[in-house]
Amino acid sequence: MATDYYETLGVRRDATPEEIKKAFRRLARELHPDVNPDPKTQDRFKEINNAYEVLSDPQKRQMYDLGGDPLSSGGGGGGGFGQAGFGFSDIMDAFFGQASQRGPRSRTRRGQDAMIRIEVALEEAAFGTTRDIQVDTAVTCNTCNGEGAAPGTTAQTCDMCRGRGEVSQVTKSFLGQVMTSRPCPQCQGFGTVVPHPCAECAGDGRIRARRTLTVKIPAGVDSGTRIQLAGEGEVGPGGGPAGDLYVEIVEVPHNTFQRRGDDLHCTVTIPMTAASLGTKVPLQTLDGIEEIDIRPGTQSGQSIPLHGRGITHLRGGGRGDLVVHVEVQTPNKLDPEQEELIKRLAKLRGEERPSGQFTPGQQGLFSRLKDAFNGR
Repeated sequence: MATDYYETLGVRRDATPEEIKKAFRRLARELHPDVNPDPKTQDRFKEINNAYEVLSDPQKRQMYDLGGDPLSSGGGGGGGFGQAGFGFSDIMDAFFGQASQRGPRSRTRRGQDAMIRIEVALEEAAFGTTRDIQVDTAVTCNTCNGEGAAPGTTAQTCDMCRGRGEVSQVTKSFLGQVMTSRPCPQCQGFGTVVPHPCAECAGDGRIRARRTLTVKIPAGVDSGTRIQLAGEGEVGPGGGPAGDLYVEIVEVPHNTFQRRGDDLHCTVTIPMTAASLGTKVPLQTLDGIEEIDIRPGTQSGQSIPLHGRGITHLRGGGRGDLVVHVEVQTPNKLDPEQEELIKRLAKLRGEERPSGQFTPGQQGLFSRLKDAFNGR
């Protein structure tokens, strides 16, 4: 052959890949057109690029050592960025000393996060609780300890890419010869192959299993609250680190109370006589039975607050309130005796023919709809 690529780079024929790269970087800094624009220097720069392209690729170097020239079929080497003479990363490596980021990808990867929803009662959300949950997720295979290979075997270097995880291809374009790289189709870019996969996990290094976890639910949670359990998610492929598990809270509706933030609301319905004379009504709260004091003359729509009887604040101390709304029930069926008593009461109070009293707060349906559309 007319060109001795080893002599062009000034290295021995048994030079290591690192020695070849070091020689190329030294010459590239001296001969690059941006540094030395002399036409003869540019020709010399093309020669070292062609030499480096052949000697830095194990397959091309083997072909060259056997007497062939990998560049002879493409019409000669190139000399500009993107051509087969040199790659952009190699030139950056030559000038700035940056190591190439290419190489086989690891079989070990982080696992995915997982999420599970659990239902909690209002009392549990108010004061907190501890719950045992069962999770179906990926765990490390005990047979191969996450390696993916059958017991007694190991992964082997891929003979197609020789452990690089990628293969190169030279194509001809209007710029000259262009070298492109793609993941190795045989090892999928890992650089190794598993000739004897583990029968338990089929080479993935993990299996599906059911685990029982204890979750501490803090006081004050609400529907939609998510509790993060770090490292309790799915184990990654190849025995990689596990992701996180998120527990989402779903609060079950209560038979008596409606939650609004950290406050609780309920409605007590009392007869007209009790509202007029006053009474005490027992209420089963989250803290036990309490007597609700209905004052004489209580009107329908009034509310009675019980401070500190609501939900515990999730962030910070204290609790919300319990608000009891009063609804006065008017009897719609009266026997003759009851009707006579009501008439006598109306006569005594001068309410036989009341004229009624209208205020802005007592709006009808159409007035409320009008205010809603007007943004009031």
